[in-house]
Amino acid sequence: MAKVMWKPGTFIYPVPAVLVTSGNMEKSNIMTVAWTGILNTNPALVYVSIRPERYSYNLIKQSMEFGINLTNENLVYATDWCGVKSGKNFDKFEEMKLTKEKGNFIKCPLIAESPVSVECKVIEIKEYGSHHTFVAEVLSINADEKYIDEKGAFDISKCNLISYQNGGYYATGKKIGKFGYSVEKKKAKR
Repeated sequence: MAKVMWKPGTFIYPVPAVLVTSGNMEKSNIMTVAWTGILNTNPALVYVSIRPERYSYNLIKQSMEFGINLTNENLVYATDWCGVKSGKNFDKFEEMKLTKEKGNFIKCPLIAESPVSVECKVIEIKEYGSHHTFVAEVLSINADEKYIDEKGAFDISKCNLISYQNGGYYATGKKIGKFGYSVEKKKAKR
């Protein structure tokens, strides 16, 4: 089977579909972001890439903080709606009936309905052309206790997280392997 060559572009999928919160408890916004990810483990660093003309851009630039709220199947409608409507014209928390939740370290609200909310403090802004990347240190991870198993571990498979792939939202969650399983020694039969 042959591959077809396309012009250069952004075609690395799947990517997370997250709701990024900014502002403060009184004046806040939610925007959908698919250009986000992990940069480093120690210290824990993440990023979001945002166009400067977006409403959230200046809210984040002024406060130098934001929340990354993971999304699941229950939030797919809000994820899409918050991605196509502007915070200039709508109170997205009110319109989507989402609950503002106080963070431990940041002033902007988190989304109570999100299975996981990550509190982020911007340490650097990189300008790359169409998007500027906010590099941030993770200050806190807030996980809904209903996803904590009996051993105290977070069970991500219960979250029904969604991803974004080439214009569509997709459900995830079916585990098909684990890190290191390809080289794991087989247990001896007794």
